[in-house]
Amino acid sequence: MIADGLGNGSIMGVMPAMRSIWNGAITFGLISIPVRLFTAVEEKSLKFHQLHASDNGRIRYKRVCSLDEEEVPYDEIVKGYEYEKDRYVVFSDEELERLPSDSIRAVDVVSFVPLEEIDPIYFQKSYYLAPEPTGVKAYRLLAQALQESGRVAIAKFTLREKERLATLRLRNGVFVLETMYWPDEIRQPNFEELEKDVEIRPQELAMAKALIDNLTDHFHPEQFTDSYRQRLEAAAEAKIAGQEVAVAPTAEPTQILDLMEALKASVEATKAKRDASEAEAAEPARASGLPQLSPVSPPTARRPPDGRQERPSGQIWPLCGTILDI
Repeated sequence: MIADGLGNGSIMGVMPAMRSIWNGAITFGLISIPVRLFTAVEEKSLKFHQLHASDNGRIRYKRVCSLDEEEVPYDEIVKGYEYEKDRYVVFSDEELERLPSDSIRAVDVVSFVPLEEIDPIYFQKSYYLAPEPTGVKAYRLLAQALQESGRVAIAKFTLREKERLATLRLRNGVFVLETMYWPDEIRQPNFEELEKDVEIRPQELAMAKALIDNLTDHFHPEQFTDSYRQRLEAAAEAKIAGQEVAVAPTAEPTQILDLMEALKASVEATKAKRDASEAEAAEPARASGLPQLSPVSPPTARRPPDGRQERPSGQIWPLCGTILDI
């Protein structure tokens, strides 16, 4: 469990700029581990202010009552639940704090489950949990036990006047508390277009699988950057320097007139790109004079449950050896 409370500090001395938003304790069974809670992510998007176009003055918003049109100070604002149009029941902060909850002051670990059983659509926001000095041993004990079990913890806790579902998992030796949506908050998909019957030809399916194979790789997050943010930052720097910002014409989306031709062209393009990448990666070895092994396809290839081909250890071979010419 995590007891409610405010605190501050840094996460295990690694990121001094991080400040905790809670002090509390993880508990399961009779074990209690004092910890601090930190926000785990930081969005890097550029933030814009609204300005008055004629003089660049900041736009300000006031808290104005809709009945008397008077500005209302914070200490006169209460929370109201609208149960009918323009009809409310009012709650004070004290009333909300006194409402009974099994996890009003705790993150209560209720079970342990395999992570793969949780649909990612449930995940909401990530927090770090770092131990207080007195809880390091118990923290590491739970961390090692959870890691060796191969499971994640399911927990409930209350944060900012709302009871939440969460998972507790280990990442690089630190507990990550992942808030989740409740099951009744997940909307059911209902799209009429997907109810129509369409014919998928075997050749089209084979081409689509070939395209997936050509683009199959391991996930390397450092390969991905926010190119739009980079261009926006460059445009802002240019404006600060008094330069004109050129606006590139927007390319019209390509219309697919022949699905088979589009698949074939995509397969050929991705295969060429993959071959070029493999040749570039092999160039340093060639320069060193080391013997080169030719890619060899094994006589048989195991297929994991998800249907992808596995590459045998020590061999590099194309996942899609044949491109159908339809």
